[in-house]
Amino acid sequence: MAQAAEAARTVIMTVDDDPGVSRAVARDLRRRYGASYRIVRAESGESALEALRELKLRGDLVAVVLADYRMPQMNGIEFLEQALDVYPGARRVLLTAYADTNAAIDAINVVDLDHYLLKPWDPPEEKLYPVLDDLLDAWRRSDYRPVPSTKVVGHRWSARSTDVREFLARNQVPYRWYSADEPEGRRLLAAAGADGQRLPLLITPDGTPLVEPDAPELAAHVGLATTPNADFYDLVVIGGGPAGLGAAVYGASEGLRTVLVERSATGGQAGQSSRIENYLGFPDGVSGAQLTDRARRQATKFGAEILTAREVTALEINGAARVVRFSDGSAIAAHSVILATGVQYRQLAAQGCDELNGCGVYYGSSLTEASACQGHDVYIVGGANSAGQAAMYLARGAKSVTLLVRGASLSASMSYYLIQQIEQAPNISVRCGTVVEAAHGSDHLEQLTLRDAASGHTELVDAQWLFVFIGAAPLTDWLDGTVLRDERGFILAGPDLTPDGRPPADWELDRPPYHLETNVPGVFVAGDARAESAKRVASAVGEGAMAVMLVHRYLEQS
Repeated sequence: MAQAAEAARTVIMTVDDDPGVSRAVARDLRRRYGASYRIVRAESGESALEALRELKLRGDLVAVVLADYRMPQMNGIEFLEQALDVYPGARRVLLTAYADTNAAIDAINVVDLDHYLLKPWDPPEEKLYPVLDDLLDAWRRSDYRPVPSTKVVGHRWSARSTDVREFLARNQVPYRWYSADEPEGRRLLAAAGADGQRLPLLITPDGTPLVEPDAPELAAHVGLATTPNADFYDLVVIGGGPAGLGAAVYGASEGLRTVLVERSATGGQAGQSSRIENYLGFPDGVSGAQLTDRARRQATKFGAEILTAREVTALEINGAARVVRFSDGSAIAAHSVILATGVQYRQLAAQGCDELNGCGVYYGSSLTEASACQGHDVYIVGGANSAGQAAMYLARGAKSVTLLVRGASLSASMSYYLIQQIEQAPNISVRCGTVVEAAHGSDHLEQLTLRDAASGHTELVDAQWLFVFIGAAPLTDWLDGTVLRDERGFILAGPDLTPDGRPPADWELDRPPYHLETNVPGVFVAGDARAESAKRVASAVGEGAMAVMLVHRYLEQS
């Protein structure tokens, strides 16, 4: 009886801008499934997304979404990509004409399309119902029930509240945000017995209140793994960006007992990207969060462990074992290690920025703040791809976006396709030769002092939002004394260790270091942390895979 009631609340949605086609699809669906499912139809992608959000708020289930490809303003692929964020478990079907089958095939990569149907679908008994029957069966067998969401109560201009929201968002943990100043936020505070002086308050799905939780406490309470299942592994991957995830996928899929250790959230800087458009296989682009989520699921499917909110503080060599020590004093060991620690954005050396970090000044894209930028003037510091991607994303809702670039142009550090997009965006402007001299505000950012690098002229502008992308520093200080690095802290490997043809000091093997191997045999580096790396997602993933190949070679000869 309960299953029948649940099915009655479950939705099959159809979206088509042609009213006649929309009614015909809905008619055929009701004839077959109307007794067990609610059939919801919409005539535009926007109205369908609004309906999906309302269904989500009410706690209703959506089993299948059918969308027409050729719709104005928002085509079927674009709609399904956004619908994926609202109902990731719903099965996705694209309705398309024969001439658009290539687009449907592309959609398999972009939105994990489950099926595409050619119009017309008559007779439905042969061309529509068998497909839907299979998809509904697959959906019922999956873990389709909505995950109870975590609740976060905080203050709009609270750096710690921003950190918690960013941690949850980047780790794909569903949550709902409540302002401590609003009625529902006050009710949650009262229910938890909190006075609101210490924020944020986080309420877990089982009702446990956490006040000002740190990352390890957060991870432990929202279902993220923090404790290793073993003491010894074939491979420890340190860092969960594209290089680390690539190494975890290839290591686990090739039979190595693999554990990936990440101090905050998988994805690294790439995971914060709103849109990556030059990654192979995604012609319509993919968000960093989507790419990260797929890679993480892929790694765990092959058996890799992923530990979150665990900070590595030391690498020790104990005979043939490589010991990875954590900040709490515990440790794990392995035959081999891949260092994929990536980089972090450099801090802006301008007066007032440190005090306003998280209160209007953000490092990286901080996608959790994007919705609050609607209708506001936004400033971005930086001239590379990450800054350009953030500008294009924020420009969707911001009143204006101003790129502040120290150099003379964007061409030195930004991809050509992004420069073209920025030039065509009506609400994005670029100010070259401009730096931020100071940030002003009491409890949040209110104004910026901008300085012309050539003339020295300064200008005071109103600003509540500043996003900073000004180059990156490697996270490798903890390796000092163990692994050789260059003067900037990037890890040396392979040929960079033997510029004169001789192996590095203390190298005990008869062979020279492999291409991605450090001065410690069995310890490899991949991605942005490596000296002279390409700083691109594709190259980082490739290096992660290549490092695993070299790990195999090392293990065979050990």
